[in-house]
This record gives sequence, structure tokens and C-alpha cells, in this order.
Amino acid sequence: MSIHTSAVQLPILDLSRFNASAESRIEFVADLRRVLHDHGFFYLVGHGVPPELIADVFAAAKRFFALPEKDKLEIEMVNSPHFRGYNRAGLEHTRGKQDWREQIDVNTESEAVELTADTPAWKRLIGPNQWPSALPELKPLLLRYQAEVTRVGIDILKAIGIALGQDENVFSALYEPQPTQLLKIVRYPGRDVAESEQGVGAHKDGGLVTVLLQDSTPGLRVRTEEGVWLEAPPLPGSFVINTGELLELATNGYVKADVHDVVAPPAGSERFSVPFFLGARYDAVVPVIQLPEELSRKERGITVDPLNPIFREVGQNNLKSRLRSHPDVAQRHHADLL
Repeated sequence: MSIHTSAVQLPILDLSRFNASAESRIEFVADLRRVLHDHGFFYLVGHGVPPELIADVFAAAKRFFALPEKDKLEIEMVNSPHFRGYNRAGLEHTRGKQDWREQIDVNTESEAVELTADTPAWKRLIGPNQWPSALPELKPLLLRYQAEVTRVGIDILKAIGIALGQDENVFSALYEPQPTQLLKIVRYPGRDVAESEQGVGAHKDGGLVTVLLQDSTPGLRVRTEEGVWLEAPPLPGSFVINTGELLELATNGYVKADVHDVVAPPAGSERFSVPFFLGARYDAVVPVIQLPEELSRKERGITVDPLNPIFREVGQNNLKSRLRSHPDVAQRHHADLL
């Protein structure tokens, strides 16, 4: 890739300051406000997720991806109309090109909805996860981790609300009583295995906030409005947080949802990551929040991408994203929507 890359570090914010003294909270919110408008990406420390849980998640991820292929394919995503389960490297697509990573997708654990002719199409996304019988400990572990990062994501949303001059619960109508909780465990093979440098192609995240756990191998990059790519190398004990398109919609572009990608690791190595995408509930419609005048003057409007239209109807947005990203699942289970 002939892209200029800069090693500038992203800001580091300590979430414990938000839950400390009134003075600390004010300082944290002011720092957060600057990040939200600049690029929406930052490292988060002081989040309270036990390091033992993080270590257990990485260890389980490595055990899963080391399983024989037949055990992984037992929960292959193409068998799930709800887009849950395992994908081999190269089967997910970003902007029509293959992403070279293998992964498991886990969302909110639910019962499937009985579908009729009048059922909104997005309700097809609701349903159970697939779990590997060869690794029974994975289900309770990932659901526990999912609950922890959901807590972190909601804390961040409350801080964002205050940073925008609103009540801390301004976004609660979007995620209560049940947000979407898409969690992935991901393995990126080295470039001796991958057929391109695209671990994940350039994109914006479609939800509210993303809570990303990285191992020790770099690869994540963030693109500024000027087109410079900033590296986001792993920082021990931290998450990388970024804001999604729903917040860009809600703030008329004051909050930035930045383009980012992942470059495949060097030959002979591998990279593990655990991204969590906290999203609005499927039946929500994203409003436009009236910002204070000093902030509204800095609104940039919504990014318009004719190849990836964004809808205020959350369920429609999520269904569009899954159909585009997983064409094999779409063709098998949802051909009537294509």
C-alpha cells in the first residue's frame, strides 16, 4: 500500500477520572470533548475490567483458533440466519474486498423471532449464538466479557452526553432496555498466509462506540480528515475506543466517526484482537441532538458515501451492514432481500 503513515500516538484517557471527584470529572469531560471532535479515537485506561478476564479471553481465543478446522466449522456463520458464528479468513468483505482474518461473531443472546409477512426484515438478526462443543468454556467466558465491555461502553456514552452539554442519559433511549452487543474474537494470519495486506479494509464503525482489545501485535490505523494514517499500536492495560456512525448522525457531524483499517501482520506472525461494538437497539431511530451553540457552530454534517448509505433506522442499518459483509450468509438465508 502506498499510503503515508504517521506514528503519532492517540490520546490516552483515564475513565476512573469520570467516576472520581467533581473536578476530575470536569477535566475528563473536557479532554473527551476535544477527542470527539478531532477524530473520535483514543486509548482508555482505568476502565475496571479485570486483567485476569482479559487474559482468559485471549487464552480462549488462541485455543479456539488452534482447533481442527472441522471443530471450528461446526459453528460456521453460513449456518446461522442471524449472522452468528465462525468465519474463515477471506469470507468477510469490506467495500467488496476480502478481509484476511478468521473470527467468531457473538451478539446479544436471544431467541429467534417468529417471522411473518409483516415482520420487519431486521428482526431476522435476532436469535441465538453458535457455540463450539469442543470448547464449552467459551460461552460463559465471552458472555461475561460482553457484559463487562457493555458497562464500559455505557459509561463512555454517559461521559459523551455530558461532553456534548446534555444529560448523561441523553443516549439511553437508544440503548435501553437492550442494546446490540456485537463481540468478535479475531485472528489475523501473517502475510505469508493472507492473500493481501488487508486485514480489514478501510471503514467506519456503524454503532455507538467500539471497545477494542488488542494483543501485542500492531496493525490498527486511523485516518485523519487530512488523509494521514495514524498508527494505533497496542498499549498494555488499555482499550482503544472509537465513536461510530450513529453518534455522527446524532450530532450532525460534531462527533467524528473516523475511517480506520487493520494491516495484516508480518509473515510468520499472527495478531489477535477482540472488538466489541455497542449499538442501539434494533427498533430505535437516531434523533438529532440540539447541541449548545458553541458546539453546534462546529457541526460538519453527515459523511455521505454513495457506496455505503447510512439510515437513521437502526435495524435497517444493521441488516444492510450484515448483508454486505457476509454475502454467503445473505445468499443462503436472505436471497429475497438482495
